[in-house]
Amino acid sequence: MSDNNLKNRLKVIYAIFTIAFVAILVKAFRIQVVDRGHLLSQSKKQFFRERKVFPRRGHIYDRNGNPLAINIRTYSIFTIPKNISDKKVYEKLKVILPEMELDGIAKKALERNRFTWITRKSKLTEEQVTQIKKLKGIYIEEIPKRIYPNHELAAQTLGFVGLDNNGLAGIEHRFDKELRGEPQIIKYFKDNKGRPVRYVSQNIPTERANDVYLSIDKEVQAVAEKAIKEAVEKVDAKRGGVGVMDAETGEIIAMANYPTFDPNDVSDSKGSDRKLAFISDPFEPGSTLKVLTLASALENKVVRPDTNYYCEQGRLKVEDHIIKEAESRKKFEWLSVEEILMYSSNIGTTKIAFDLTFPKLKKTLNDFKIGEKTGIELPAESRGIFTDDKNVSPLSLSNISFGQGVATTGIQMLAAFAAISNDGVYVKPTILKVDDPKKVKSKRVIPVDVAKSITKMMVNTVDRGTARKGKIPYFKIAAKTSTAQRADNNGRYTGYIPGFLGFPVGVKKKFVVYSYVDKPARGKSYYGNSVAGPVFRKVTEYLLYKNKEFEGLAENETYKNDMAFDSVKRVQSAKRYTGRGSVPNFVGLDKKSAMALAQKLEIDLSHIGVGVVLEQTPEAGSSRDGDVVVKLKYAPPTYE
Repeated sequence: MSDNNLKNRLKVIYAIFTIAFVAILVKAFRIQVVDRGHLLSQSKKQFFRERKVFPRRGHIYDRNGNPLAINIRTYSIFTIPKNISDKKVYEKLKVILPEMELDGIAKKALERNRFTWITRKSKLTEEQVTQIKKLKGIYIEEIPKRIYPNHELAAQTLGFVGLDNNGLAGIEHRFDKELRGEPQIIKYFKDNKGRPVRYVSQNIPTERANDVYLSIDKEVQAVAEKAIKEAVEKVDAKRGGVGVMDAETGEIIAMANYPTFDPNDVSDSKGSDRKLAFISDPFEPGSTLKVLTLASALENKVVRPDTNYYCEQGRLKVEDHIIKEAESRKKFEWLSVEEILMYSSNIGTTKIAFDLTFPKLKKTLNDFKIGEKTGIELPAESRGIFTDDKNVSPLSLSNISFGQGVATTGIQMLAAFAAISNDGVYVKPTILKVDDPKKVKSKRVIPVDVAKSITKMMVNTVDRGTARKGKIPYFKIAAKTSTAQRADNNGRYTGYIPGFLGFPVGVKKKFVVYSYVDKPARGKSYYGNSVAGPVFRKVTEYLLYKNKEFEGLAENETYKNDMAFDSVKRVQSAKRYTGRGSVPNFVGLDKKSAMALAQKLEIDLSHIGVGVVLEQTPEAGSSRDGDVVVKLKYAPPTYE
């Protein structure tokens, strides 16, 4: 064969391949561009139903493996009316499902041509399922339905799911991705003879759904919910909250608000009842914050437990306002720091805060995460309300020191007191079960001696002060009450929020309990001790016996600039160190106040002049040897 013939043949072959390639390109362009819309439309007509299904949602358990959220097998039935030739199929379906009211649904289906649900997530017998599958034009899908076997128990923590089993609130929402796993794709299409064919994807694993184990103890949760319900109903309150936290691991053992709801029937509940207000709704903590104020003062060595303050007989003017005690009949004079906490003196706490100053107090409160989210694994947590200013006015400092002008959530205060119980070490709260306590992250916020000193003062508050309802036989209890004024949506005070916050001392398993009741009705008791105290006692007592705490029982004895504080004089604060072996400071006191302090400390005085004490002999802090007589020299007061 000549070279010319070979070249001609190659040219012909090349031309054929070129034409073929161009034809393919033209065809591809026509399919993917020109006819794309038409072909997609035809494809969609072939597939008349496609949905994503999560075959098994992970279960939720309490710390002991008790089920809190599980799945049951249910069925959803649907039809495509335009594909049904025998309209009597609906009558046949009604015979199979006599317990369901299908008349209205069947009538609706006859009036439609497109996809129509007949029923969703219904319980059917195997015989019913078999019979329905034989009906032409009726389709049935097996769908898992979420069930909460304990109904209202821990409902606000658990949350709930939607019709498609997607988490909408609580743990179900926070861990939705982990719980739902990977989906299956279910498609319904027609074959070339028009018959319906069901296709289920098999290449995606369906066992990746994870179970979640919570830190909640089902039994403790039940006791706590019962106790707070009784307290709220007793005083016709708006609502109440309770929380229990392991002080060493940060695990939340119980947490709830009442009223609550049943997640099995979400439609029959109010939105306000479905949220976990314990973490989402901040309110003024009231006197429980005094504990943190005193902790800051002790840490900064501003006071000692035996430091005395004159409490102005129940009235102290700060700027243009009069600070009063929570109970107007209380007209305290000299109180030690310990007694200020014991009797919950607003004026005493104010004077301590004036000596402390706001920057130091703010640092302590920040260390305790006041004004910050705790980071608990639940949606909608609030950071509370706390100023970012470096300094505040004297009046604001006064208010903050005893729990006004600052708003906290229940979880913030619970975690703060847990740090005190845990010898000054703060642990982040968690709603998940802790498998290895050694991996728990913690941070020291106050020294050990300060935590122990505060704890001792809180024990006295239970034994002899305002928290007596927290007493539990044979156990030593440290607690603090609060009767906080309740701020409404307009910023005015309407009603009260009584609270009780504390923990048992000297136990193997350290835990803290916080209970509060929001807005008792007019005419009902509204004090923390009487309203929230019984809730604390019931829950604490149950846990003590559940944990078999029979060792280490208590002995059964019975404004905005750094110069804002120039107007507040230390002499007004009247701080007196009164260790029994030293002479207190009388300078700045009038005769009546000096005599009252001396009488309390069993000191003899001699008086020279009139007015306020200008000098004293021996000097403050001197050793009191024998029957020393303190000579006081008075002079008329001067004013700047």
